[in-house]
Amino acid sequence: MSKVTSYGEINLPIRVGIVGTGFAAKVRAQCLSTESRTQLVAVAGRNPERTREFAQSFDIVPLDDWQTLVAMPDIDLVLVATINGNHGAIVKAAIAAEKHTIVEYPLAIDFTEATEIVKLAAAKKVLLHVEHIELLGGLHQTMKEWLDRLGEVHYARYSTIVCQRPIAEKWTFNRTEFGFPLVAALSRLHRFVDLFGAIDSINCQNQYWGGVGDYYKTCLCTAQFRFKNTNAIGEVIYGKGEGLWQNARKFEVHGADGALIFDGDEGVFIQDGISTPLDLGARKGLFARDLELVLDHLIDGKPNYVTLAASVATLRVADAARISAETRRMVVIDS
Repeated sequence: MSKVTSYGEINLPIRVGIVGTGFAAKVRAQCLSTESRTQLVAVAGRNPERTREFAQSFDIVPLDDWQTLVAMPDIDLVLVATINGNHGAIVKAAIAAEKHTIVEYPLAIDFTEATEIVKLAAAKKVLLHVEHIELLGGLHQTMKEWLDRLGEVHYARYSTIVCQRPIAEKWTFNRTEFGFPLVAALSRLHRFVDLFGAIDSINCQNQYWGGVGDYYKTCLCTAQFRFKNTNAIGEVIYGKGEGLWQNARKFEVHGADGALIFDGDEGVFIQDGISTPLDLGARKGLFARDLELVLDHLIDGKPNYVTLAASVATLRVADAARISAETRRMVVIDS
């Protein structure tokens, strides 16, 4: 079965190759296996044994390197769910080979490389989708539903603290492979941009502790920022590792007429001293929903739930945060 779309002729089922064998890759593979419009063909991973086990689980071809996968003529779409530091190179190669591409955020840990990839995707006329499932979750959707009741927003704060010990030398605690914290954890900033619009300026501090070489045991990154079209002040806190001692996941927005407080999986709307509990729904099934919406866009031309431009705009803010942390100065983000 074939169909002519804005991306050219699409043959169904869409044959998919996946790069990565970790948690996100496994969930993605499960979604692809149950989606009638796709056929999972091959997987490439960094560890040959894990790659073979992954391939056996889904009855697909194991490959020792992603270069072979992106060059396979019988693959139409490449899904990238591997270490952040490799995203840019893999996506660029896949698009150069004229493969449609889905990648977990960030598109690349280097902002300049990301902009080059966007231009290449436009020239090749292929789909490039950066996953942002945080926009599909119950917390974010509830926030959007109730936001107008706050009146003028004064302050918004998102804090994520993860205590982990002991820390082994793994890529999520490696400066080169994970990337700058707010680039790697791009969804933290992307929530703000989606809710309140473009960010005008940012002031960021970042610190690593422990470890050897590029590896660290603890990191803490904090940033304050102002928006272009509102007087609200935003703040994001992202920390993880052995030197932090209590988990926390809290998103709060305070306005002239009330506040929204999301603490873990619970949410409340506060107004005139009265707290109204909010139903955030289930957190499961977001990867499947992401895939469904992307395929609807690719095959049927329906609007995607997030644009490539929006993801790259947030990546620009995250890169400005990196520059601010390195120079210890506020960075104004030009239009």
